This record gives sequence, C-alpha cells and structure tokens, in this order.
Amino acid sequence: MEHDAHPLSSSEIARIARRIARPLVLVGMMGVGKTTVGRKLATMLHLPFLDADEEIERAAHMPIPEIFATYGEQYFRDGERRVIVRLMGTGQHTDRKVLSTGGGAFCNAETRALILEKGIAVWLDSDVETLVERVGRKDNRPLLRSGDPREILARLKAEREPFYSQAPIHVTSSAQPHHVTADKILKAIDKWL
Repeated sequence: MEHDAHPLSSSEIARIARRIARPLVLVGMMGVGKTTVGRKLATMLHLPFLDADEEIERAAHMPIPEIFATYGEQYFRDGERRVIVRLMGTGQHTDRKVLSTGGGAFCNAETRALILEKGIAVWLDSDVETLVERVGRKDNRPLLRSGDPREILARLKAEREPFYSQAPIHVTSSAQPHHVTADKILKAIDKWL
C-alpha cells in the first residue's frame, strides 16, 4: 500500500483551492470512489459537494435501479445529462464545487464537452479487481445485474477508457485511505493549473 510521505499542508490546500475557479468534476468507473473521495475533497477545499446520482434520484423521485428497470438505460442517460447541465451551472461563470458523476456520464459526448469546457475533469481510475471488491459491497448497480460483475466491469472499463482519457487529470485510486487519494488529486490539479 503506497502512502505519500508528504501530504499537503492546510496552507498548500488553501493555495490550491484559491486557484480552482470552476467545478471540479470526478469521472470514472462505478466503484472507483468518486463519491467518497469527492466528499473528502470538498471538505478539504471548503467547497460544496454534489453527487449527480443523488441529484438524479431526487429529480426522478425514485432510485436509479428503479429508473433503469422502469424506463431503461437511455431514459436514465437523458435525465443524467440534463441534471449534470443544471449542476454545472449556467452562463460564463460556474460555481466552485466538487461534483461526482455516474460511471457512464462522461461517455455522453454532450455531457463530456460541457464538463471539459466548464469544469476541471479528473479521471479517477482503478484496476478491475479493486472495482469488483468495491461494487460487491452493495447491490445497487443496474448494469451489473445481467452477468458476472468482473466480466462486465472489465468490458465497461475497456469501452469507457477512450472517453475517460479525455479528462486532463488522471489519478489512480487503490486500496488506500480516501484522504490519500484526495491529496493525490489536489497535487495533480496544482500541476495542471
């Protein structure tokens, strides 16, 4: 297990936070830790945190598995795109915040273009074994209900990587505390800005 011997100090985090002028958007596979790491990042940066999946459920008045079962994936993706447009903000300036997106959101060309234009996209990545272990903790993943989760995750990861790789920042999440991954993200953002 790798741990950074030199975590960022609170003054370094504050300096990076002042340089972030638009939404910080976490993209990547289901189970990679976008929500948990996103919450930690938001706390460290003193910014609001929004989870696109939670906002979709709130807008639809039903859980995501039920949306998939009742209306299908395409209906869900259309709603997801509209919710992310709303969460990103409007006009020239968008609010500073941390936003986690669903695993397939960044694969939509319109959503991806919006995030790349108005946000700071961070691809949070992980190996398939880590994803399998993490998604196995809950039974709320509609895309994993039709077969072997390991095979489905490996296929989705391969299909989605060309989209995720368009994010300017790429950070790997492994079996480490959330604050270590958040620290790695902040260091990568600091280099990129």
